[in-house]
Amino acid sequence: MSIQTIEDTKVKTFPAPAKPADVIAFTARARRRFDPVVIAGKLASALVPPVIVIALMLVVWQIACSSPTASLPPPSQVWNEAYDLIAHPFFNNGPQDIGLAWRVLISLQRVAIGFGLAAIVGVALGALVGQSIWAMRGLDPVFQILRTVPPLAWLPLSLAAFRDSSPSALFVIFITSIWPIIINTAVGVRNIPEDYRNVSRILRLNQLEFFVKIMVPAAAPYIFTGLRIGIGLSWLAIVAAEMLTGGVGIGFFIWDAWNSSRLPDIIVALAYIGVTGFCLDRLVAGVGAFVTRGTTAK
Repeated sequence: MSIQTIEDTKVKTFPAPAKPADVIAFTARARRRFDPVVIAGKLASALVPPVIVIALMLVVWQIACSSPTASLPPPSQVWNEAYDLIAHPFFNNGPQDIGLAWRVLISLQRVAIGFGLAAIVGVALGALVGQSIWAMRGLDPVFQILRTVPPLAWLPLSLAAFRDSSPSALFVIFITSIWPIIINTAVGVRNIPEDYRNVSRILRLNQLEFFVKIMVPAAAPYIFTGLRIGIGLSWLAIVAAEMLTGGVGIGFFIWDAWNSSRLPDIIVALAYIGVTGFCLDRLVAGVGAFVTRGTTAK
């Protein structure tokens, strides 16, 4: 029995018939929702402020770095010297000569694998810690210690264990992103209402049924909070790991550009990384809002 079914078992009362004024008000609100003018106003209120802030930042950057003694290139120089990277992100001239969009996709493949494994293991361990007081007492101190280890500190150990850069990078992603998923899932499980637990006992649900039908839906807002934090840490970890392990990802591109003194290329790559990280966060947040129907963790 799911949480929705549990809610449906409560005594229901029949709502009073809608009044004509209420129907008219509802219709007016529905029309305003799909009014092109209203939609355009919402888009403008969402887009205009960040555009203004970015434009001001570019102006300040241009003024501050225009002098010949400036150590960083101004935006105009970045545009002129890295125009091919900006205008042609999907070029492919060989295994090591590809556009930044392809490099980002290669890094995203690694993030998808490492983060996917962290999500599965993290939710399972978080459910165990949140459900069992003995598991919490035994594992929580270990988790609190390990989660403070920086991502790159795991890289030498993973290279020694796997003897290959690709699985080492996946391990760094996994071990970096799993902790917020475990902790938030455990908090969500501990906050499941006691009524839900009592109903599961009355219906004699086994552990698997309780996990699927009650535990996961009830803790979903907390789980997706951990997933949002984890996906951001995953993206940070893969860029840092690729700088040291090599390959064709976006992280190695930044390190290679630094060795070649191509600062404009590094700045463009940083912009790609920031936009990609923002899109990943919005994606997980959107899925979480859809699954939880807008419910947030308290």
